[in-house]
Amino acid sequence: MKIEKQILDDHQVKLVVEADQGPFDEAKQRAARKLAKKVKIPGFRPGKAPYPVIVRHIGESAIVEEAIELLVNDIYPDAISQAEIEPYSIGSLENIPSLDPPIFEFVIPLKAEVELGNYKDLRLPYTQPSIDEADIEEVVDNLRERQAVIEPIEEPAKEGNLVRIRLEGERATPEEGESPVLISDREYPVVIEAGEEDQTEWPFPGFSRHLLGLSAGEQSELEYTFPDDTEYDTLKGENTLFKVSVEQVNTRTIPELDDEFASSVGEYATLEDLRAAIRQELEGQAELSYNEGYDEELIVQIVDISTVKYPPQMLEQEIENVINRLENNLAQQGLDMDLYLKSRQMDIDALKEEVSPVAETRLQKSLVLLELADAEDIQIEPDELQSATNRTLGELSNYMQKKDFKRMIQTDEARSNLVGNVMMDMLIDRTQARIRDIARGALEEQATGEETEPDEVAAVVPDEIAAEAVTEPDAAGTEQEGTKTKKPAKKPAKRKKAEKQDAGTAGQIETETADQKKES
Repeated sequence: MKIEKQILDDHQVKLVVEADQGPFDEAKQRAARKLAKKVKIPGFRPGKAPYPVIVRHIGESAIVEEAIELLVNDIYPDAISQAEIEPYSIGSLENIPSLDPPIFEFVIPLKAEVELGNYKDLRLPYTQPSIDEADIEEVVDNLRERQAVIEPIEEPAKEGNLVRIRLEGERATPEEGESPVLISDREYPVVIEAGEEDQTEWPFPGFSRHLLGLSAGEQSELEYTFPDDTEYDTLKGENTLFKVSVEQVNTRTIPELDDEFASSVGEYATLEDLRAAIRQELEGQAELSYNEGYDEELIVQIVDISTVKYPPQMLEQEIENVINRLENNLAQQGLDMDLYLKSRQMDIDALKEEVSPVAETRLQKSLVLLELADAEDIQIEPDELQSATNRTLGELSNYMQKKDFKRMIQTDEARSNLVGNVMMDMLIDRTQARIRDIARGALEEQATGEETEPDEVAAVVPDEIAAEAVTEPDAAGTEQEGTKTKKPAKKPAKRKKAEKQDAGTAGQIETETADQKKES
């Protein structure tokens, strides 16, 4: 077998393989016997007719086509080995220039290659984030809001009341082919804000003020034109009509700010204990958030000074991953891909072209991070992986239906994928922490004996004030006991900010697009 190797510009290789005539003739014999088993040839048992008879009955072309497939399956692994290449995935048979002798042309995508730049010399200023008293008081206020006593009243709504409404929203002048519906009969609670207009209020700033004076059972209509600086790109300058039906008006009694309140939200003896716990958590959250931005800027710089090569098939797979992630996010919002594409007035090919830069950036970062992990010899110990996997299983069991959870972990493939994902997350986290230390000069300071601030911070705690112990089956079916720890309440997002995510199709679409840009 003769092989000619040509490296292509798109990180693929073209192999021109000339096979010996003998194996091809033998492949034709095998092909004839295989095909003869599928047809009835008079006077012969299936597969037992002589080769010339099979050729006359089936045809030379059918036998040659089958023989080519058999021969290619035989010679392809040897061709890869002799050419000394590392494929990313299986190649494709592009051409057959000749059958006498048999010559095959394969195009094979190569495994990605990364040549790191001198990342150890990169330096990026690092400023430890800080928390002020206003941030702590905001969390305290939110905790008090969550414990407010709600009581219905038969009076017109006024400032501070919680009003349950049904809301519909539509475009006043939709364009041709554009759905006028923005919000379809949505029920949700609204707190009538006092004082200045809140710019974060949903569906638009100052909305709650329009509920003043309305009583249960009353309805109201109001128009609003979204300004050009609205965060919803598809609604800029859009004239909209909202219909409001008041379901119930409620008073809210906020608990007093004292030690009794502190003990009601957790195991805190005094209000100052609660504030101290909140400060510690907010500092951890702030550091995590700061590190995300710092790591993002750092990895971009490393990608810029590195050389990354990969075949087009790898980018195509990453594009599919981005679209699948978008499709899952849409499904969680009750939308589907067809509706999304219609609202964007585009087809799937246009979407693939749009997300291609995002996918390419993600791919380059991932490849560089994996190369950095190898260069820095980042290791994950088996016991660490086991513990992290058990924690992940516990978290999944908390928000999944029991039957869905059991179904998810019942196959070897599912368990293997879960462990693989957990290990990859751990590997990436530790690699980012290492290069962060390098870029901020922490490793140099440690070498000279100077004190440094720790990079690792506590993970963000759940919404509950104290996490209960969990006992869930691990991948092998054994039980793993969790640890009960005292944790302060996570800073809750304001309800109005959460509601903003549901501003109809247009708002949801813009939110997803922004998430894609953030990931890039």
